[in-house]
Amino acid sequence: MTYDNRAEVRKVLLITLVLNLFVMGLKAFVGYLTGSLSLLADALHSVTDSANNILGLVASKFSSPYPDREHPYGHQKFEAVGALGIAAFLGIACFEILQGAIERILKGGEPVKISPSELWLLLIVLGVNIFVAFYERGVGKRVGSQILIADATHTMSDVWVTISVMGGLIGVWLGYQWLDVVLAFPVALLVFWSGWSVLKENLPWLVDQIAIAPEAIHTIATSVPGVINCHDIASRGILGRQVFIEMHLIVDAPDVETAHRITEAVERQLEARFSPVRILIHVEPPAYESEKISFDSGVG
Repeated sequence: MTYDNRAEVRKVLLITLVLNLFVMGLKAFVGYLTGSLSLLADALHSVTDSANNILGLVASKFSSPYPDREHPYGHQKFEAVGALGIAAFLGIACFEILQGAIERILKGGEPVKISPSELWLLLIVLGVNIFVAFYERGVGKRVGSQILIADATHTMSDVWVTISVMGGLIGVWLGYQWLDVVLAFPVALLVFWSGWSVLKENLPWLVDQIAIAPEAIHTIATSVPGVINCHDIASRGILGRQVFIEMHLIVDAPDVETAHRITEAVERQLEARFSPVRILIHVEPPAYESEKISFDSGVG
């Protein structure tokens, strides 16, 4: 069973793209008026938000879960590749923020000027960012979209960045000019951490890391009447999104038809527990013996 969530993912990405463009423009406008390095860096961070939405739209278009001749396991890794693109954008944003802060320290610059009305504009920005982050994360978890969850993580980092920048600008308003440059460094670290989080979440999918403990699969399979044992269990994918399971099944069956009925019963049990899942079972006779539940590195 396969679920295609791309239409809903594209709808969310289009909505958030419009909102992110609005936020980016507002930050850049206020940053230009005030001369705030931290706010201009935050605007740069928001540029990556919009770029991420566009990247996500492209990745979603090509990430069909349905197999074809060229991609018999579907195309969903395109979405994980898109999420890695988001991590790359975050890395670039981190570098740009740090570079700007160091240049301001070494070369100096014009003093930052901020007014209460400009701080109110930043509150609007903050509200939009919070809405986008929770909206994307909620839909992403519901439909199992890694690209939406990754983008929500990015946007949540934007929320903390904006809060930090606002705190610094309030300090500047009170006369502490140095706060603007000092806060650019934790902003950069927050951006870097967001990129690292996205990277950690998507690498397991791309490198075919185990999706389900083989012991859990073994327990379900051996609970089916007619199954003697199973071994060489392997799984990959993302649980709740798409999982692939392979195993060797030892069955107590006198003929192929009975063996087929037993394997179908095993498949139904696994689908009920781990859907959406595609299962490949190699059937073996009752006399076959193996205690090797899963694969190991072969080093010992």
